[in-house]
Amino acid sequence: MKRILLIFGLQLIACSILLAQDIENNPGSNHGNKFEQLGVILPTPNEYRTASGAPGPKYWQQRADYDIKCELDEPNLKLTGSEIITYYNNSPDVLTYLWLQLDENEHSTVNNANYQMSSSLPNQANDKSLERLEEAKSDNDFGDKITRITDATGKKLSFVVNKTMMRIDLPAALKPGQKFILNIDWNYKIPDRMKYGGSRGGYEYFPEDGNSLFTMSQWYPRLCVYSDFQGWQNHQFTGRGEFALTFGNFKVQMTVPSDHIIGATGECQNYAQVLSPAQLSRWQKAQMVKEPLQIVNLEEAKAKEKTKSTQKKTWVFKADNVRDFAWGSSRKFIWDALPAIVEGKKVMCMSYYGKEAYNMYSKYSTKAVAHTIKTYSKFTIPYPYPVAQSVEAANGMEYPMICFNFGRTEKDGTYSEAVKNGMLGVIIHEVGHNFFPMIINSDERQWSWMDEGLNTFVEYLTEELWDNKFPSKRGPAFTITDYMKLPKDQLEPIMTNSENIIGFGPNAYSKPATGLNILRETVMGRQLFDYSFKEYARRWAFKHPTPADLFRTLEDASGEDLDWFWRGWFYSTDACDLSLDSVKYAKADVNAAPPADRTMSTKVAKPAVNSFEDISKIRNKNDKNITFETDADTATRDFYWRYDRSLEPYDSSASTHSISSSLTDLDAAQKEKYAGKNFYELTFSNKGGLVMPIIVEWTFKDGTKEIDRIPAQIWRLNEKKVTKFFMKDKEVASIKLDPMRETADIDESNNTWGSIPEPTKFSVFKQKLDAARGQSQGLNPMQKAKEKKSF
Repeated sequence: MKRILLIFGLQLIACSILLAQDIENNPGSNHGNKFEQLGVILPTPNEYRTASGAPGPKYWQQRADYDIKCELDEPNLKLTGSEIITYYNNSPDVLTYLWLQLDENEHSTVNNANYQMSSSLPNQANDKSLERLEEAKSDNDFGDKITRITDATGKKLSFVVNKTMMRIDLPAALKPGQKFILNIDWNYKIPDRMKYGGSRGGYEYFPEDGNSLFTMSQWYPRLCVYSDFQGWQNHQFTGRGEFALTFGNFKVQMTVPSDHIIGATGECQNYAQVLSPAQLSRWQKAQMVKEPLQIVNLEEAKAKEKTKSTQKKTWVFKADNVRDFAWGSSRKFIWDALPAIVEGKKVMCMSYYGKEAYNMYSKYSTKAVAHTIKTYSKFTIPYPYPVAQSVEAANGMEYPMICFNFGRTEKDGTYSEAVKNGMLGVIIHEVGHNFFPMIINSDERQWSWMDEGLNTFVEYLTEELWDNKFPSKRGPAFTITDYMKLPKDQLEPIMTNSENIIGFGPNAYSKPATGLNILRETVMGRQLFDYSFKEYARRWAFKHPTPADLFRTLEDASGEDLDWFWRGWFYSTDACDLSLDSVKYAKADVNAAPPADRTMSTKVAKPAVNSFEDISKIRNKNDKNITFETDADTATRDFYWRYDRSLEPYDSSASTHSISSSLTDLDAAQKEKYAGKNFYELTFSNKGGLVMPIIVEWTFKDGTKEIDRIPAQIWRLNEKKVTKFFMKDKEVASIKLDPMRETADIDESNNTWGSIPEPTKFSVFKQKLDAARGQSQGLNPMQKAKEKKSF
């Protein structure tokens, strides 16, 4: 084996702030727990949820079916309804009560969750804000009015309303495998959504034409989730943390003014009764078109705005295996439709919008819906539902098969590119929510990021595939840096309850989306990540996943240990700030005279005699029941055994042997090979605390570039400072870290180095073959230099 000995004489080049100064200013342990396993931080795997992140062999979840009838009183802005709920106890537990959500109570001054915020004396105020203060002093009459609750036989059931939650006490324990049927009658005053917000549902009034657009969401008493990991999820609804809901089948009958058009979760069962013959004909034709076809056109919608019908019609919709039901109703609606084929199955993509949004929605909305379900299906699971709908309602909110979005033109029909891109982004985002959390059904009330963050990530992928120049604001790593460089007291970990986050948008949407994109592009690579992410969607479709199920699945399906990433990106507020602190540069002096040969003599090792007889040895020696192997087998009694017992002396002059280490000149080919090489040692420091891969871009003096990618595990033995040795064929002009801004580095000013002085020299020699005998069988430094990843 030929071996090369390198003797370095290197010149140090200062770059940025030296790490020694940083350590001096930030004393403490150099090796923390950034690469330790999450261990007990994650819940213990069990027969319901496995250590692999998959549902266990005894996984279960509840089911709730709804049969609802309701009537919209448009003049009095009131909704009245009755529902029959069939609740299936698939759990192994005996239940004595049920919890239901009354989200409309968030509008009530009496029954809202009462999660108050700090407030202060303003410099100025408007009349609306003062009206709200005055209104809060008395009952504003908003919220659910529960008029009757009975069992299937009509017997009244006892119930208690606690703010936005209602407990119904069961007349007898509901055992595993049993079902319970209950009837609820209710009504509520529909709030002005533009004034109150809160639960997202309500009406918007258009004074120009005297009509309203109704978005009916969180509008009926809904079962809470009862799960294996937390029992009842009955945390109050404050208007922020959204929903944890149970899957079931819905039949919903909505009676509305006869000139209204309804878009709703599921499929309409009676278009023939509620549409005009012309509209029904267009609907049938729309099943086979290549471009969106208007079932209700602009002229028809504008005409209905002028003549309000006092007659009523009942629309009937059915939806199977959904977690919720929402609907929009207005005479203002223009309605268009386009079929999309997803995995061989037809999905009717549709949009509903008023004349105020016509010039944008008629061009883009339904096509964006179709693009979204196709793209999300590629990255997760095939879209399973028969319809997907977008409703323009000056907001953004999602429900199964339907969502409410914004995007209106100026009065003359023109619009800016910013408004158009904003509309496209919100449509993609809200339609994408069909997958997260409508199908992969996480608990939004507890973990907003599990639906908002994952959905924002796939939204980014979908925007990119809509238009490669789309100005996505969330997803690319560099877009999160302004948030991550904030003072620590303004940040929370992603793993924070929805109600307790200061920067809700960046924390629940942007940061988790960015983290997943970093995993995909920089840490795992697209192939591994895409497979693992898709496996997570497949495993947990129509089930209730937790963060641990996501983390474990991505690791299990990829073979990557990502605990360091979850620990840093999701459980901490650390930021990425990697610094290039110093550069050393050297050339090989292939003509230097080799040093003289060396001979090393070694002796036979001195016997290892215990310097101290510990308590175990003494007790074992005194225990008459113990027989030592060397006492029983005389063949094992060698020189060392005898010496240890003072039966034979040790000869310190005996049995020496020599090892020669000899260096000689390189041959001509080796001189030529190494004379032109350029050697660099780079020192990096981790100033932000978050460990990340180190991406080094080399710009050579001939203008060409090369990138080395060093995995994050290089920090595992020293989380503050690492050095790396490189061999390059060409001389370097400048060095830059993270040139594509992949790691969310919050300070790029310490990422570059721009000039390298004349190199020093170091000597290179050829080692004699004999001298290599008996030495380490591992690769020597120059052999390793052929593989960049090994440094």
